[in-house]
This record gives sequence, structure tokens and C-alpha cells, in this order.
Amino acid sequence: MSKIGYARVSTKDQNLDSQIDMLTEYGCERIFSEKVSGRKFKRTELDKCLDYMREGDTLVITKLDRLGRTTKQLIELAQHLQDNAIDLEIIDMNIKTQDAMGKMFFTMMSAFAELEANLLSERTKKGLDSARARGRRGGRPKITQHKEKMIISLYNSKEYTINEIIKMAGVSRGTIYNVVNKKKSDIKIGEK
Repeated sequence: MSKIGYARVSTKDQNLDSQIDMLTEYGCERIFSEKVSGRKFKRTELDKCLDYMREGDTLVITKLDRLGRTTKQLIELAQHLQDNAIDLEIIDMNIKTQDAMGKMFFTMMSAFAELEANLLSERTKKGLDSARARGRRGGRPKITQHKEKMIISLYNSKEYTINEIIKMAGVSRGTIYNVVNKKKSDIKIGEK
């Protein structure tokens, strides 16, 4: 059960020292820090920090906006922490998820996450219903039997790499494996 700090500034010109000093004073055993915009989806040191943490650890930050600038980022992160039994402490807000106010904070973040998921599901369903009403089915079009035979032939020849077959057939890697695996399962069913 360790306290792990995370510090972030948005630009190379900004200084991390004050955040690192606060996190050190707060008793953090290890501090991950980086200079990257909070709007960036990929934040290497935050990812390393989350991978490093174990159940029962506490993530400590100086301010909530150090974790992210968008509601979606914060909601996803709060859900990740809760799912992995990691506590969160925000120094400037005096929030600790170990106490009643902190638990309420996590509960509200989880409620927002659930609301967002439900709204996305509703929008997707309405979009699909609307498309169906116009005669469209959605999803990728099925590949032709001719193309399936071509993929099987190229694959079985063992003369081409998967990347070469992708280029020749104009399909994705997943499609190639789906066609090959379907063919293998058809052969096994025929053998019975």
C-alpha cells in the first residue's frame, strides 16, 4: 500500500519542481512526471504509473487537471482506479477516496461514466434504426466467394506473406484470418 505521485505540466517551458516538491512532502514513495498536454490521449508516464500501481495503492496528484483536461479522460481514469482498487488523493481539493467525500467523488464519476455509455448506446441504436429505415444495413460488406477462394489459394500456396496477401486481396489481416479459419472449420465439419 504505497503512495505514488503523478506530476504533469503541459509544455516544455513549464517546471515540474513545485508539483514534485508537494508530492514528496505528501509522502509519495515514487513519482512519475512528464511534460505533455493534458489533452493528449497518450501520456507515457501516466501509463507507466498506472501499470506500476497495485491494489491498495494510492495515486496522489496536486490538482485534478493534472490527470486530464477532458471529462471523458477523467471518467475513464476514475473507472480504471476503482476497478483496480486504487485510491486517489487530490491535494488541493483535499479529496481522498478512502473517506466519505472521496467515495462520493468516485461514485459521481462512475455515474457519469455509466451515463456516457448509455447515451452512446442510445445514439448508436438510433443511428442504426435510421439507416435501416433508409434500406442500409450497416457494418462492412461481405466479401465475395471469388475473393474468399483467392485468399485461400494465396494462403495455401505458402508463396506469399500475410502482408502481401493483404495488398493483393485488398482486405484486412483480420479478414484473411477469418476466411482461413472458416475454411479450416468447414473442412473439419466435412470430415465428421
